[in-house]
Amino acid sequence: MESTSPTITTTEPKKLVQQTVYSILFTISLAHFINDMLQSVIPSIYPLIKQRFSLNFTQIGLITFTYQITASILQPFVGLYTDKKPKPYSLAMGMGFTLLGLLLASFAGNFYIMLMAVSLIGIGSSIFHPESSRVAHLASGGKKGLAQSIFQLGGNAGSAVGPLLAALIVIPYGQSNVIWFCLIALAGILVLLRIAKWYAEHLSLKAKNKSVNEGSPLNLSKRRVVFSLGILLVLIFSKYFYLASITSYYTFFLINKFHLSIQQSQIYLFMFLGSVAAGTLFGGPLGDRFGRKYIIWISILGVAPFTMLLPYVSLFWTGVLSVFIGLILSSAFSAILVYATELVPGKVGLIAGLFFGLAFGMGGLGSAVLGKVADMTSINYVFKICAYLPLIGIFTGLLPNIEGKKAVKG
Repeated sequence: MESTSPTITTTEPKKLVQQTVYSILFTISLAHFINDMLQSVIPSIYPLIKQRFSLNFTQIGLITFTYQITASILQPFVGLYTDKKPKPYSLAMGMGFTLLGLLLASFAGNFYIMLMAVSLIGIGSSIFHPESSRVAHLASGGKKGLAQSIFQLGGNAGSAVGPLLAALIVIPYGQSNVIWFCLIALAGILVLLRIAKWYAEHLSLKAKNKSVNEGSPLNLSKRRVVFSLGILLVLIFSKYFYLASITSYYTFFLINKFHLSIQQSQIYLFMFLGSVAAGTLFGGPLGDRFGRKYIIWISILGVAPFTMLLPYVSLFWTGVLSVFIGLILSSAFSAILVYATELVPGKVGLIAGLFFGLAFGMGGLGSAVLGKVADMTSINYVFKICAYLPLIGIFTGLLPNIEGKKAVKG
């Protein structure tokens, strides 16, 4: 019977190291929920700060770019370092940077101070994601896809709830009310300190059981592994460049096309991000069962018909299509991340940092580029050209099928 206790004793240490620890998986998912909810507050108040600071869409894009690039550049280095020297308590330190960023954002009086605030939040994210991904991996007990889906579910659910809370707390009462989210960051630090204790104990037991390894190398040449990682990174580009158009500009699109209020548009954004959270739960387990390559293919290429229809339909169908897009597209990331860790066993921190970092980087680059395009043309035009990005999913066919036969046998 699988253990659900977060405390590791010294009894049968090898067996304990290899068990699926659901209590830790759901606790790290909760921490991911808090982390990504706090980060999503900033894009949620874009209409507010755009008006207050008289910003254009290019400057809005630069705010996202600053946050995302700060996170993306640091994450692979954090992951590479912690692969060699795990730092359990760095998780709480990362949340501390996020807390400082939110505090600064609540009092930011101009565009440049807001850039400093989102930089701090980006640093917090860069520390949190590689180490928390390793915690999910260690607690998976071999159910890697399921573990990543539970972990990602928390993050995506947090991203969905953040805009809703911002619409209730910040939009009606002003930017200074961002400070209330600092209390949630403090709660997150307490949760992460609890996880860090388990993480440290687990590492100690694992060190005593050298027979517990990270996985066997695949029968693939180094060149094929590098090529496959390149394909996965291209797919991440497709996914997150498109998501940038939704997370940063969906509210503006709805306000411009359908004349909704800011709060009404936030509800639609919540619906989209909620569907992203729901879809995340299925990608990992389905990848465990049927093979991750097929889930990646369906998730990215399969969403193309819906993205191409989105800019041309009524408000009702815009809401419906956005939910389908969120459900389908979100199932890819867990499958992509686990597929990559199986290509490069024993480098969970590096792979998580690289892929989370690229995801943030593509989101930031996409936001900046699309903001410039929106200023030159229109928000509607941005959604029309982004609709074709999921067609890049055709490159999934170039990936080796590294687990399909194993999954069918299981």
